[in-house]
Amino acid sequence: MKALALATLLVIGVVAAAAAQPRPAAAPKPEGEMRWALYITLAPAWFDPGEVAGSFLTPFWVLYAMHDALVKPMPGNLMAPSLAESWTVSADGRTYDFKLREGLKFHNGDPFTADDVKFSFQRSKVGKILKDRVRDVEVVGPARVRFHLHEPFPDFMAYYGTLASGAAWVVPRKYVEKVGDEGFKKQPVGLGPYRFVSYTPGIELVMEAFEGHWRKVPSVKRLVFKTVPDPTTRAAMLKTGEVDVAYMLDAPAALELKKDPQFRLGFSGAIGVHYLDFFDQWDPKSPWADRRVRLAANHAIDRRALSEAETLGASRPTGAMAPRTFEFTLPLPPYAYDPAKAKQLLAEAGYPNGFDGGDFYPYPPYWSAGETIVGYFGAVGIRMKVRTMERATFQTAWAGKKLHGVCMCTMANFGNAATRLADAVQSEGTYARGADPDVEALFKQQAREPDRKKREALLHQLQQLVYDRARFGPLYEFIWASGIGPRVAEPGLMLIDPYPWSAPLEDVKLRSGRSTP
Repeated sequence: MKALALATLLVIGVVAAAAAQPRPAAAPKPEGEMRWALYITLAPAWFDPGEVAGSFLTPFWVLYAMHDALVKPMPGNLMAPSLAESWTVSADGRTYDFKLREGLKFHNGDPFTADDVKFSFQRSKVGKILKDRVRDVEVVGPARVRFHLHEPFPDFMAYYGTLASGAAWVVPRKYVEKVGDEGFKKQPVGLGPYRFVSYTPGIELVMEAFEGHWRKVPSVKRLVFKTVPDPTTRAAMLKTGEVDVAYMLDAPAALELKKDPQFRLGFSGAIGVHYLDFFDQWDPKSPWADRRVRLAANHAIDRRALSEAETLGASRPTGAMAPRTFEFTLPLPPYAYDPAKAKQLLAEAGYPNGFDGGDFYPYPPYWSAGETIVGYFGAVGIRMKVRTMERATFQTAWAGKKLHGVCMCTMANFGNAATRLADAVQSEGTYARGADPDVEALFKQQAREPDRKKREALLHQLQQLVYDRARFGPLYEFIWASGIGPRVAEPGLMLIDPYPWSAPLEDVKLRSGRSTP
């Protein structure tokens, strides 16, 4: 009886002590509205993670707001547990087991389960590079899902757990099956910090805070993404207070804004490498088939001056196709600016008076950079005509391998040097027009190599071969200026380094007392 009484007193004491403890303050309610001026038009396909095939980073603008993934880049961790609390890998490298967070609900109230994970992976358009390697996705329980691979694949998590694809981002199965794929794009439902409110094509996307988000309650109640293709207009809207963040200002607009103490510039990027792709190098009848011609084109360009003109010198000239911060990237020097050498190489290739190089396609919206590059080419005798296209149209034509001539392209997919090169150097790559047999053999060999040091050696050898053959023309790791207005306390730029846009969006903040437009 004494023991029972003592136990009772202890329990009462614990309860009383707990009751006496101050309760944690409730999270403050989201307040205010924050507005962004975007430089391209949002596509409804970007509202659906299943449409994100990889190599194209821009849809994550929306995914970080409305959706969530099992694993994704977050501040301080480029492969952070998110909807998955943890995961393990079997000793033979063939099985990945994910433990999911429990009790989560989608914006429409549907519970989040392992079945949604399996469904989302199966409907994703990530392609053969990942899906064909997965033998089965097993729902072990409501909060456990297991991926079984045909054979060990060292880059499984690089593709699944970063922004190299949208395969890990989850949609609600019951809702998608009810409304269909097109219905889902019109009224998307996710697990992200913001829920969909409205979309006006070519004008704006509006979202409101989802206070049930598992990580934290967003600080800002309402987000508005506005489509404003012209950089001068974006800067003007920032000055008038119509927007709070103006993405990707050109150099004149950024320099003008820098003079006003009310505003500040935020530099972000470094994930995308701008580079020349010589589409016709695989045609033996084309001048671009000659290495000397491709090398001449590379020596014709002053990369440092191009960076100064386009990005106030923030972009970093490089000879590598992958960012220097990525695992397995071989640091390579940019090709030297040497117009005399370029002319000499053209003469040696049989073009002492230059040649007609065809069309030049700048990746939208970097048209001024394209004009400058074509000017550099013209100075050494390579005559080209600039062709501009809207981004979605260009992307379709590029992936469809319908363009000829040269492009100033960019790839900004996440992962490592291997995942970055996959779409460009192997014959099955999304953007490849051909492949060197020895380079392709090296790529396949490294993809099966579990030893990190051996993989690194193989990938370094591959990158050196591509560089020596001037297969591409890397220009710089692209870093740009965005304008930030006086109402903004935290724009979220580079919180996830090197993700270039505002994210995670639950972390953006307005200044106290400036929350109302």
